[in-house]
Amino acid sequence: MRGIDLKQLTRHLLLHPSQAPVVVGAAWRLRAVKWWRHAPFLPLPDHAYWNFRVITANGSANRLLSVDDVVTFAQWSRRQRVGP
Repeated sequence: MRGIDLKQLTRHLLLHPSQAPVVVGAAWRLRAVKWWRHAPFLPLPDHAYWNFRVITANGSANRLLSVDDVVTFAQWSRRQRVGP
């Protein structure tokens, strides 16, 4: 995915495993609707929605989100959940 350095995020989550469920949960909530119907058959976010999220977080689609930004968003997203 553009916008995130996946190697750096993976390294961070390996060093801080308690944050992994929060980040994975946030990624799951961003997945595209009916993602299983379209190749590559992975629960990735819709491209237009993802670009919107990266631009609103960074102010630019050309800069990578920092690991701290990703973790902070994931924690915020978890606190905002309503229901089970």
